[in-house]
Amino acid sequence: MTPKHILLISRCPPYPIHLGDRLIIWHLVRHLVQRGHTIDLLAFANRPQDWQEIPQYAPFFRLVELYPEPSRTPLSYLQRAFFPAARFPHHAEQAWSPQMWQAITRRLSLERYDVIHLFGGVQVYEFARALAGHPALITPYESYSLYLRRVVAHQRGLNGLAARLQWRFARLYERFMFTPYDRVVVIAEPDRDELLHLNPSLPVEVIPNGIHLSFFQREDAPRDEATLLFVGNYEYAPNVDAALRLAHDILPQVRAERPDARLLLVGNAPPPQVQALASDAIEVTGRVPDVRPYLARATAFVCPLTLGAGLKNKVLEALAMGCPVVATPLSVDGIAVEHNTSALVAPVDQLAQETLRLLNDTTLQRRLSITGHQLIIERYSWEQVATRYDQLYDELAASN
Repeated sequence: MTPKHILLISRCPPYPIHLGDRLIIWHLVRHLVQRGHTIDLLAFANRPQDWQEIPQYAPFFRLVELYPEPSRTPLSYLQRAFFPAARFPHHAEQAWSPQMWQAITRRLSLERYDVIHLFGGVQVYEFARALAGHPALITPYESYSLYLRRVVAHQRGLNGLAARLQWRFARLYERFMFTPYDRVVVIAEPDRDELLHLNPSLPVEVIPNGIHLSFFQREDAPRDEATLLFVGNYEYAPNVDAALRLAHDILPQVRAERPDARLLLVGNAPPPQVQALASDAIEVTGRVPDVRPYLARATAFVCPLTLGAGLKNKVLEALAMGCPVVATPLSVDGIAVEHNTSALVAPVDQLAQETLRLLNDTTLQRRLSITGHQLIIERYSWEQVATRYDQLYDELAASN
């Protein structure tokens, strides 16, 4: 694999890594640079501190430029949806972000790039014509229409109507957004299947997220007897829904048989309705500097997600640290777990029963701990992820 000069155009910077869409860029770039690739970064910023945090990741890149993420009005979405000629701008003034368009064309006038890699969906798709025919792949992480389809299934009334309209627009956009790109990369098979259902001609690949194996290590040490754990970024609505479901539905059923059971809700930005769950049986920590002590002590990582798309980093981290996982099928989308072997996987209305089975069976706890950890080592290292991208870069550069 020959070292490449790569232009990376991203919906966000690669920091802080407790935000999942930033984590993948951080780890992927770290490994690519170790392999000799040279990478220039053009990224959107949507937090005031994004500019202050550039020193945290600048050593990975030869160049870093951040631009404010532009606003996208409902009218502009409608124009692109219903007027095909407006979908892919021809010049900077037609783009949502003229600044980013100009930055891209400036870089291409000054440097020769082997491959251009875009991270994001609607935020970055519009720059296809600015790339001037260079080999390019786009990683939208997940299918937004798949996410919304799952939301629609749970919404009723006016909220359901609004979600259904948004879903229809997402489907329309995902039919055309990625057509100019040489490859489209998502992180889980259901997202690939959704995109291919919408546009069977898309060249879609699945490359899952990885795990920093030297950081998330399994320790063969005693765990708590009945501590349930859920970790998530609570700025993401499906995680709030999961936390509320754990507290209101699952934990009471578990405590009816195991009154010693406790629940830890760990993660960034818990909203008021999650903070209000705190009690003698439930601890809401907010964001913690290091999640590993919680994963090391918990008896089970219980993940009752019924909304969302993509691959769940929090489940990978739990498996990597040998924390037994009890999860809904959606929670393990794209993760090759087997029920009763590397995790317990069941519909949400059966999670309490499966959690009790785990709490009452120390042999099962140990088996899941070992096999779940082994699965991550074999299938989900960042080294393997970087190799997959390396192969794609070689294919695209050779076709130029």
